[in-house]
Amino acid sequence: MTEQGVRWTADQVLALAPDAASRKAGSRLGTAGPWSGAGSGEGTVWGLCKGSGSRPYQTVVDLADVTGPGYKCSCPSRKFPCKHALGLLLLWAEGDGSVPVAAEPPDWAGQWLSGRRERAENKRAGDDGGAASGSGAADPDAARRRAERRAERVAAGATELEQRLADLLRGGLAAAEQTGYGQWDETAARMVDAQAPGLAARVRELGAIPASGPGWPARLLEESALLHLLDQGWLRRDRLPDALAATVRSRLGLPAAPDGPPQRDRWLVLAQYDTSDAKLTTRRIWLHGAGSGLTRLLLSYGAAGRAPELSLPVGLALDADLSVFPGAGQVRAALGEQYAPPAPAAPRPPGGTTAEAAARYGEALREDPWLDSVPVTLDRVVPAQDTGAGDAWQLADAEGDSALPLTEAFRSRPGLWRLVALSGGAPVRVFGECGHRGFTPLTAWPEGPGDPVTLC
Repeated sequence: MTEQGVRWTADQVLALAPDAASRKAGSRLGTAGPWSGAGSGEGTVWGLCKGSGSRPYQTVVDLADVTGPGYKCSCPSRKFPCKHALGLLLLWAEGDGSVPVAAEPPDWAGQWLSGRRERAENKRAGDDGGAASGSGAADPDAARRRAERRAERVAAGATELEQRLADLLRGGLAAAEQTGYGQWDETAARMVDAQAPGLAARVRELGAIPASGPGWPARLLEESALLHLLDQGWLRRDRLPDALAATVRSRLGLPAAPDGPPQRDRWLVLAQYDTSDAKLTTRRIWLHGAGSGLTRLLLSYGAAGRAPELSLPVGLALDADLSVFPGAGQVRAALGEQYAPPAPAAPRPPGGTTAEAAARYGEALREDPWLDSVPVTLDRVVPAQDTGAGDAWQLADAEGDSALPLTEAFRSRPGLWRLVALSGGAPVRVFGECGHRGFTPLTAWPEGPGDPVTLC
């Protein structure tokens, strides 16, 4: 991004938008009409956008910061980036000369930029100094006592949940349809009180299964068995191998710090998507190491209704350290030192067959029985409707006889038709998540040259 000849795609720009309304409004401003005084240089893009008032909005974007883009606009919007920053980046991404390369930014942009970079340097220096002076300041005995108290509360919650599951089986699964969601919601609240948010989330999922349609008793039994296994794993954690015990802790939602050595690589951004509930927005970013061949997951959080801070649009690559979290087969990692700003990259991850993807998920379940899916890239697959299963779709190997069904949730999204249009009956490469519900495509590439297409 510091090289002005390297441009983002429109999809990469729009992936920065905090919500759908911002994407729509920013797209309308991605033309030369409302802009004047636009320019770019040294990893910065700036311009003046005509608004409703007499004075245009001053908009500047810093693309050279290794921690991610920074935005400044004189408009009153509280969204970051605002529609003007998105429109300016879209205009710049076109590369048609509307945003020419300039020797230096105007004073109003330069002042903000220099102040931002000075604050970033001071923060890094302060963090380094704080780490050096504050080492050993924490009380390890107090931390150990807090951990022991929480472990006791979690154990009490797991024991209570075991009794609830026993009552369910004793009364028969059919009774769950009559009791309704209230009892499960109350049980989930008690798991929150026991400081076991992972148990609470799984209990809430149990409560919703009786209303999930045909076949719900089998699904309820399966999920109850997995929940029982998780309970027993915690109550007998002292008998488990260290890696499996760490997996149980993570599934219960207990805090953990990355314990693997930092691994530097050029990490290609494969996918980025958000999920939300009443309290939290969770952003998942999948990365592929060009040198290591490893796939890693970054998680970023934001308050409900607000986009998480970390944003890495698909198709970028970053030279950075990642440290993996503890747990058997763990792919979640923490982002460490970044050595250069993220920049567009052409490489694609290597792919395999649908049969290999299913086998990989099966192997991963041996290390983590509660795993919903694994990240995989499929090469030379064709989306096709499964004529024997109503409106179901699948990804079939172009040169084989195996296929993976697409998840029901994905079939209801516009991404399905983007995937079908990209393929046009020809093989494509697709990255996504493969699990017991099927395959969820997240990003696809055409057979020949072409930019990645986001599907989530």
